[in-house]
Amino acid sequence: MLRAHGQLNQPRSARPHIMCTAYILLWFPVPTETFIFREVVNLRRMGLPVRVFTIYGRRRRNLSAEMRAASTDVERLGWRSLSSAVGAIWYWWRRKPDVVKELFSAIRVLKWQHLEKSAESILALLASFELARRFEAQNIQHIHAPWASGCATAAWAAAKLTGRPFSFTARAWDIYPPDELIDQKIRDAVLVRTETEANRRHLAAFADGKPEKFHVTYNGLPLRADRNATVAMQPPYQLLAIGRFVRKKGFDQLLYAAKLLADAGVDFRLTIAGDGMLRWPLKWLASYLDIADRVHFPGFTPHDAVADLFVASDIFIMPCVIAPSGDRDGLPTVILEALAYCLPVVTTPVSGIPELIEDGVTGLLVRERDPPAIAAAIRRLIADRDAALSLGGRGRMRVSQQFDPERNHRIVLELYHQIVQPK
Repeated sequence: MLRAHGQLNQPRSARPHIMCTAYILLWFPVPTETFIFREVVNLRRMGLPVRVFTIYGRRRRNLSAEMRAASTDVERLGWRSLSSAVGAIWYWWRRKPDVVKELFSAIRVLKWQHLEKSAESILALLASFELARRFEAQNIQHIHAPWASGCATAAWAAAKLTGRPFSFTARAWDIYPPDELIDQKIRDAVLVRTETEANRRHLAAFADGKPEKFHVTYNGLPLRADRNATVAMQPPYQLLAIGRFVRKKGFDQLLYAAKLLADAGVDFRLTIAGDGMLRWPLKWLASYLDIADRVHFPGFTPHDAVADLFVASDIFIMPCVIAPSGDRDGLPTVILEALAYCLPVVTTPVSGIPELIEDGVTGLLVRERDPPAIAAAIRRLIADRDAALSLGGRGRMRVSQQFDPERNHRIVLELYHQIVQPK
């Protein structure tokens, strides 16, 4: 297995011609998917002709200036374009009826245990017929899906129709739990990228005896830090959390920990930046715990404005949990970004987080769903600023080594060179 820190075997002079690569996404760009946006930008800058195709239409809210500028260079199917699916299916039925039958028979394995994933797979399958036509017309030679769920379903189907090689990346929600088509997608992919070693282990059961298909390629840090967090550690202590308001982020556990801090007489201000379906339940919980005057919910913060939050904070907390559905984070990008600003981190050992956070070395790890442990870790950092600064400094060094975007995206480019051979 080739990992992000591995060595590549093919000499630079022997590399084949770079092939035109299609990236299939639901939307692009997405303000919370900065890691994918940065990968596309960097691969293009390195000379790989990446063309982005989206199954859905345009998203306009909360985009940074850079994302808005890049949003024009995308081919979007959108809901209206899905109406062309009938014609596209007929086109491929006349050419490859057996493949069309195989693709539609795949729908039968869907058990609808996860409504969103199953619906996404069906929409992706319908979109794949039109995408396949476009890929042939544009001489796309490699198809990649940055997510293992619907995006990979579309890539898999389009690859079977066109005969092009395809690959996909497995991250978090898309494989916890994986959809019912995951074994077929792994079987037919030329390579499967995972963003953590934990993800690779999780998917090993579906590898069908071919573990060499998996390559751990860590994300590149999407945010370039130009200054350090102040980490003043003076009351009121500035506590920060950032993320989507969904169960796996564990922000309710952080609010319970904040209540314990308040009861212990700790003077603090907690900022939880983000948005999502749990926004109002979290606000209600803060009021119920009688800490609403200490907790600030600024809403979604654009990527080009989040630096100010890091710089003004003392401690970053990411209390990730495994949701009842099995969903969990892979390795939250926001942890990397906090450490890039030398901000000490308190988090949990969920999924791939321990691959970056070594307890007592690059941050503090506490058990998931343990508010007293979260509160104790925060008080430990408050009581020893020098130790907090050391954690942040070592964390920044680890991030700069392990998640350097130039290095990691170069490895992705090399993988495409080596494994996706032109015909």
